[in-house]
Amino acid sequence: MSAAVLLMVAAMPLMAQVASDANAGYRTHEGRERVGAALGDPARDARQRPKELVAALGIRPGSTVVDLGTGVGYMLPYLSHAVGGRGRVVGEDIAQDFLDDARKRASAAHLENVTFVLGTERDPRLPAGAADLVLVLDAYHHFDYPQEMLARIGEGLRPGGRLAIVEYYKRRGAMGPGDPDRPLTHIRLDADGVVKEVEAAGYTLLWRRDHVPGSQYIAMFAKK
Repeated sequence: MSAAVLLMVAAMPLMAQVASDANAGYRTHEGRERVGAALGDPARDARQRPKELVAALGIRPGSTVVDLGTGVGYMLPYLSHAVGGRGRVVGEDIAQDFLDDARKRASAAHLENVTFVLGTERDPRLPAGAADLVLVLDAYHHFDYPQEMLARIGEGLRPGGRLAIVEYYKRRGAMGPGDPDRPLTHIRLDADGVVKEVEAAGYTLLWRRDHVPGSQYIAMFAKK
């Protein structure tokens, strides 16, 4: 086997799309409509605990927060209130139809401090050095190119900025009783694996704690 072929084989895991199972329902407009209905369901509050999440993140008034993978904009009202009139929230997604729905929700709620960015599966296209906090809520397991995404996120963070990953545990029942085995295939890495992967991309773990015990955790990182 030639050196060139060996290099190609070694690089394959970095180039591969690793979240094919998690992203299966997002590949068509009809699929995203079904997902969007669940993402925007008011009943989500009981299992997502958005107010408690915002409090745990320690968001300061006047700061800039990115909701990366905003979907239909579920978290935007909570983040908008947390940063206040002098702050800014950026809703990012790679699906234009999700962003259209999020923009409508933000407009209906008069969230004047929210703007939107259409990213790609490799690059969220964040303003350089602008974010105090990038929140990745229920979205890290959808990253097809995690190392590239983490590098680009780092470029979007200000010095001292933080990356918060809120993710489901990769354990039976973590995503609810309807399909208890779903996390075993839908979630790519367990919590320790996520921390290891993010640290390998040049971040330092600040803390990790339960958000919804038995279901979700928060891992807070800083860029080295």
